[in-house]
Amino acid sequence: MSAIYLLLLSVSNLIFFPLPEYLSMSGRSVKLLVIVSQDDSRKLLLPDGIPESVDELIEKVREAFGLNGRFRLQYQDKDFGDVFVNLTNTRELQSLGTLKIIPLPDNDSFIAQTFDGTQSNDDALSSVGSGDTDDTVLLSSPSSETVSTRHQQWPKEFNIPRFSYDTELQLERGNALFKTNGTRLTVTPKMKSDILEKVCDEIYKYKSYPSSANFCEVSEALIKKHPCLAEKGSFNGCYGWTQRLKMKMGNLRTQLKGLGCPEYLVNSLKTKASDHPFPAKNVKRPKRGEANHIPSLPAGETTANLEVERLALLKEVKKRNNALTIREKMTKTFALRRQEIVENKPSVQELQERWPALFQQEEINAEFLRITTLPLQSKFMASLDRQSAQLLQVIRSKGGMFRDKTKDIVKVMDQSLDVDIRRECLLKCLILYLGEDASCLIKEYQADQREEAESEFEKTTMALFVIREKDALSHALDISIVIDGVEVLHELPSVACACAMMFGLIYALNLKYPEGLKYTFEAFQKLIMDIESMQISRRVQNISSKLQE
Repeated sequence: MSAIYLLLLSVSNLIFFPLPEYLSMSGRSVKLLVIVSQDDSRKLLLPDGIPESVDELIEKVREAFGLNGRFRLQYQDKDFGDVFVNLTNTRELQSLGTLKIIPLPDNDSFIAQTFDGTQSNDDALSSVGSGDTDDTVLLSSPSSETVSTRHQQWPKEFNIPRFSYDTELQLERGNALFKTNGTRLTVTPKMKSDILEKVCDEIYKYKSYPSSANFCEVSEALIKKHPCLAEKGSFNGCYGWTQRLKMKMGNLRTQLKGLGCPEYLVNSLKTKASDHPFPAKNVKRPKRGEANHIPSLPAGETTANLEVERLALLKEVKKRNNALTIREKMTKTFALRRQEIVENKPSVQELQERWPALFQQEEINAEFLRITTLPLQSKFMASLDRQSAQLLQVIRSKGGMFRDKTKDIVKVMDQSLDVDIRRECLLKCLILYLGEDASCLIKEYQADQREEAESEFEKTTMALFVIREKDALSHALDISIVIDGVEVLHELPSVACACAMMFGLIYALNLKYPEGLKYTFEAFQKLIMDIESMQISRRVQNISSKLQE
């Protein structure tokens, strides 16, 4: 009797045990929402159900939407609040689920085409999904975290922090009274000190040397949040707060310099050479939006310890398939390397010998992220593509000598559907629009002129050398970056990528913009990368205003 009962119990379990979701959908039609790019979501119909492998699903997505290039898929994981997670097993998917396409960072030519596969010339660049990459490179590992490390650029809107309880209580009452009858709050010395200290601490999270414009933004944000602090007789109600913040920030810098903070200590008179005895002589401070210009050494680390890591890094660079170890050691030695570059100003050749990993494409992207907190290549390509349609319109609308100089470039752009060639033409036109010579940055040679090109390396301060098989419509055989007569990078995939890498190297090596191309690199910085775009030259402002029309 007991044996029969056990058999019936087993059969019962088999009957009522729920089948996995992916098995229950086998052979059934499945619908998925696929996010192709930020502004492009599409429905994917799978008549035969969800494929068994991720690779098969990727091919289905590729065929359904006519996508080119390499990418991976992410799905919304309900266990983690619908956060997108990398898809490693199709069993995680359910009907009516959501997928997201993530182009791989090393692929700049991922194109999300229209359903019929057509694509107009002027819209080809703007349809590129390079802005949808998900750079997840960390600024630093937990072991290398320092208090002074910054993780973001100056915000678009400055957030005033909370003050002490008694200060917040007085401000709350003062704001209510001001709203009722316009009475301003009388600020006590203790309250003023608390406000200035907390606000300056917040400023330091973003910048060590804020500009006057930054101080104005902060004081205006303070008055906006707490209108009872507005001052009588001031043209904007906060001029006095701006001056107080400047003085308080100066005092904070003095205190941090006394504590050995390297970004202030480097400008101390004690550290200056005997021939530079003046305070304003050779001041080293961030000038192009560097969030981490001269960071402190990681907690518990010394210069000697990090030098041992540097020597170990030299051995790791020689090994194959070792990118993760190189990335970890480069992150750990970032402060040592940055102090060396900014303070000692070594030559490019010396840096190649001491830090060879710094001249790899992946590490240039990572170093730029550490310095500015912004991704380099993906942001550069995405921003260029996003502004391409308007930039093309500005270029085509200008006549005179500019049209004569760019007619051949525009002709190549009209004849080509290759996104890399079109980006290259767009950048050349931008350089010419800014009144500079594109050939100073992009030097082009035929395949049989390679030796002639290499002989020009020693005479070159900073340029790209492009070797082509024949005409301008052909793919480049080789693209190199030369700085101070040294070839620092070669075999780059495109001219646009090379421009991004050169821009990144300028930050990584703490170089000045080339004199004949200063407006070009300013445009790269402020128009394309949107770094410190509030302060802009008149020439770059001219094209910036036209792009916003």
